[in-house]
This record gives sequence, structure tokens and C-alpha cells, in this order.
Amino acid sequence: MRTLLLFGDSNTHGTMPLPDLGFGGRFDRDERWAGRLAKLLPDWDVIAEGHPGRTTVHDDPVEGAHRNGLTVLPALLESHKAVDVVLIMLGTNDLKERFSVNACDVALSLERLVRVILASGAGPGNGAPGVLLVAPPPILEVGCLAGMFAGGAAKSAALAAEIEAAAKRVGVPFLDAGKVVQVSLVDGIHYDAAANPALAEAFAAAIRAHFPA
Repeated sequence: MRTLLLFGDSNTHGTMPLPDLGFGGRFDRDERWAGRLAKLLPDWDVIAEGHPGRTTVHDDPVEGAHRNGLTVLPALLESHKAVDVVLIMLGTNDLKERFSVNACDVALSLERLVRVILASGAGPGNGAPGVLLVAPPPILEVGCLAGMFAGGAAKSAALAAEIEAAAKRVGVPFLDAGKVVQVSLVDGIHYDAAANPALAEAFAAAIRAHFPA
């Protein structure tokens, strides 16, 4: 059985749209897109590593340095070795106003993560895991998270093109999740329940196409 590591943020974790900052809802395991993906890929061991607030390469001065994806990635690769494929869907949290980065910066940060994976030796036979690089859908500045992500909606509109270019530079397949789902109108960041089956189907098709047995 091959191993698929899902490396993401709250939208990989299964966080529900937030009506207020104190809300802690999470979709049930079988309802989350990660759980659904595992059922669609029965010949894969699908491991969901979604951390709410995770950034690409930034220590978060408000929510904690442990949310830095670059810092934790090598340990995750080693702990789940051998990893056949890593699906990365990050970048949304980089759009928080506190980080002051643009879409190009986010894509370059993701490119750095991919290069870490490819050089990790965490794949079968100490080789390189495969990578599917995913652009998260554009965000909206609405609801309780609007202030936190001020200015992020405009930046997010350019994310897919920048991340696709990064994928080409490092030679890995790319998927634009914005062509599959949209963010919730409740908080402009997280996905409604209907997004889960759609994402699972899209990711399953991409994994089968790019990483056949």
C-alpha cells in the first residue's frame, strides 16, 4: 500500500466555517474531504496532516511559531516514511495582513517546501516523494475573519497562476482547487460541507492520473 501525505492547514483539518472567532467546529471524520479521499483511494494509506493556522514558511507572532510549515515538514516526512506522494495545499494563512506577503511570495514559499520534499529522501528506497501542488481557492473578506485577512482577497486572486508557475519550475503536477470549490460566505476562508465530496473527487482523480500504480 502506498502512502499519501496531505500537508495543509485548517481546510485539510476539516475546520467548519466560523460564525465567530470562538467557534471550534470540525466536520466529522467521514465527512471531511480527507476522509472521503481515503475511501476513494483504498489502495493508499491517506494521512491527513492539517494544522489550523499553518503557514508556508512563517513563524506566526500571534498564533504561534509552531504553525510554520517549513519547520515541521522534515519531521512529518521522517515520521511517515516512506512517503510516496505529498499533496500540499497551503498559502491561505500567508494572506493574513500580519505577514505582508504577495501572491508571488506565497508561490515562492510553496516552491521552497516542494524542494525540501524532493530532497528529503523520505520516499520509497530513500528516494524523492512525488508532489501534487494545489492552489487554494481565492478568499473573501467577510465575517469574523475579515479584519485578519484585510487585503488578502485581492492577493488571493493571483495565487493560482503564481503557484502553477512554481509547480512548473520544480516539475510537479498542479491542481487549482478554485476551479473545484469556493470558500464559504460565512467567513470567506473555510469550506462548506458541499465542498468536501467535490474536493475528494478532484484529488482522487489527480492522484490516479499523475501517480498511477
